[in-house]
Amino acid sequence: MDTAESQKDSFIQRLQEWDAQAVAEVIEFRGETTVVVPREHLRRAAEFLVNDRALQFTFLSDITAVDKFPEPRFELNYHLLSLEYRKRIRLKVRIPGDDPQVQSVTPIWPAANWHEREAFDLMGIRFEGHPDLTRILMPDDWEGYPLRKDYPVEGYR
Repeated sequence: MDTAESQKDSFIQRLQEWDAQAVAEVIEFRGETTVVVPREHLRRAAEFLVNDRALQFTFLSDITAVDKFPEPRFELNYHLLSLEYRKRIRLKVRIPGDDPQVQSVTPIWPAANWHEREAFDLMGIRFEGHPDLTRILMPDDWEGYPLRKDYPVEGYR
């Protein structure tokens, strides 16, 4: 096992040792690591990843939302970078369609502000505790969420 491989394993092991319930699944695909986190543990896991001195995932590069219609309806992917350790990780949170909400990570990574607003605006995912959860791309009077798979191609009439 090379140094990069053992370092990756130590990041995952550290997170699991901190709280095994915060790690639902670990997915390795094409050299990328994805940690599936239950939505009720997202905020705590994010705080741990930022504040733990052995991890320091201080840079949030992106949040993407995916509609996996029918269920679990939505996935949020948080792309993180540890500048200190030159390590990337992806947090994945699965969200049911009947309750599309999750805690905001804006207090942890201020860059999440506009990413969360975009996911709200286009997918309808609500972020609890967001400082200004308003539309960012669509007009204020727009009905619905245009990136959902069940959104009509020609819009609502």
